[in-house]
Amino acid sequence: MKQKVSLVLSGGGARGIAHIGVIEELEKHGFEITSVSGTSMGALVGAVYALGKMEEYKSWLYTLDKRKVFSLVDFTFSKQGLIKGDKVLKTMKEFILDANIEDLKIYYAAVAADIINKKEVVFTEGSIYDAIRASIAIPTVFTPVKKENGLLVDGGIINNIPINHAKRTPGDILIAVNVNADIPVLKLTISQKESEVKQSVYQKKIKDFYNQLKKTKHSQKDGKFGYFNLISKTISLMTYHIEQMLLEKYAPDIMVNISGDSCNTYDFYKAEEMVETGRRAAATSLKEYESRIR
Repeated sequence: MKQKVSLVLSGGGARGIAHIGVIEELEKHGFEITSVSGTSMGALVGAVYALGKMEEYKSWLYTLDKRKVFSLVDFTFSKQGLIKGDKVLKTMKEFILDANIEDLKIYYAAVAADIINKKEVVFTEGSIYDAIRASIAIPTVFTPVKKENGLLVDGGIINNIPINHAKRTPGDILIAVNVNADIPVLKLTISQKESEVKQSVYQKKIKDFYNQLKKTKHSQKDGKFGYFNLISKTISLMTYHIEQMLLEKYAPDIMVNISGDSCNTYDFYKAEEMVETGRRAAATSLKEYESRIR
């Protein structure tokens, strides 16, 4: 009989792509994931897994750095955010159909934050894409989601590792994945030529993006890449301390840690590298767990 797992996936922008590698490693070792709870990118990857479309999603991700990243960014430059965030989800729907959360084969929960009513919102029913869109709405970057009397943003500001929302079943183990850990970066051996090509394409596109950003009041006078970095570091500091408190209260059986310095929040051109990082981190944590229970 397979060991059942309740899986919790943290937010972390592009670092959250590492969740794919973690899940692949868990399945390789014969674990059965019976529930998944996530925030932001963790909510997105968890949703794709619950829909049974992980391979399609990974294959699509691997193309983004080459030609699609900024064609999927729907700029709005409104007072509430720079990006609508709808275009990328609409594109995903072309190969991953929407579904009601309550109809999924495994339990799924996504966390967002209601900044009007000052409360956490947990999606366990309704459109899975609606849940994703709310959970990934990084404040000032993605426009928030309006809901009746509320306004929803990225759940990371209130609960970036929603371990308290994990659904447990008899005999399962709790595994949490934190892609913002304060640990050294795992060094990977990758093709230097391939890395340079990917980065040059990405840098050209992001340069175009910041040229657009200069036209708004959000930009810096010198046009440097400080705006998103400042937001990312501020949110990361806040979520880090909340994460530590939650993990102390709800200690998982297995903790998979991935360095918060593995890549920047918007470095989606590093998809393949992050998947491998997640796989290796999971392999290390599983080995340590097996040693403990022997």
